Amino acid sequence: MAAWSELLAGVRGVLLDISGVLYDGGEGGGAAITGSVEAVARLKRSRLKVRFCTNESQKSRADLVGLLQRLGFDVSESEVTAPAPAACLILKQRGLRPHLLVHDGVRSEFDQIDTSNPNCVVIADAGEDFSYQNMNKAFQVLMELENPVLFSLGKGRYYKETSGLMLDVGPYMKALEYACGIEAEVVGKPSPEFFKSALQEMGVEAHEAIMIGDDIVGDVGGAQRYGMRALQVRTGKFRWKSRLWASGDFLVTVPWRGLGAC
Repeated sequence: MAAWSELLAGVRGVLLDISGVLYDGGEGGGAAITGSVEAVARLKRSRLKVRFCTNESQKSRADLVGLLQRLGFDVSESEVTAPAPAACLILKQRGLRPHLLVHDGVRSEFDQIDTSNPNCVVIADAGEDFSYQNMNKAFQVLMELENPVLFSLGKGRYYKETSGLMLDVGPYMKALEYACGIEAEVVGKPSPEFFKSALQEMGVEAHEAIMIGDDIVGDVGGAQRYGMRALQVRTGKFRWKSRLWASGDFLVTVPWRGLGAC
């Protein structure tokens, strides 16, 4: 308990990843990770502010929240920071019209965005829609632009579902970067602007917050680079060898039952 007190000293807010931390997706919507529902409930009863910060890009925010509620989580749409709404805001601010290479489940988030005569590409975790034809179309759009712009909703390498590990958007993003000779603008973790947005919604400063996730790069590394503390749970994509990549003073790996006790 002394170690927990030291780790949480001065912390006013907690950012929680969702996939691999609260639940594993899969057939029938997936399943809550053992202890996660109770841990979220304990956090919400504590003095800490809680917000959910996710790179989920196969579901709209409304659908994601609906799934979490059915699994027993106390969460509302206003408590979730997700990349698709953030990307829409950027597109509107910069007057961009995207070619969308995204999953059908998140396409509704872009209903108010002009996609005619595209002058950029938005790529997300498109799942089965990552075909050669669809990747090649995105490549062609970018190559026809004088100043190609590629947005990626996250840059994760893989994530975990109940059936096993699944490729995420990162490898496909890298393929387009390599083919087009450009660098994608990442909307989502580990982007500093994404963490900034989540913290502003929560009303706390970076040094007053801790990020809890299963991704050593996107969750832990991204949070630490933004000046936050970070904690990696031993669920989801966690692998023991990934601990070798950690840096900073605040990496702790715990099962959910350990977090729920704090």
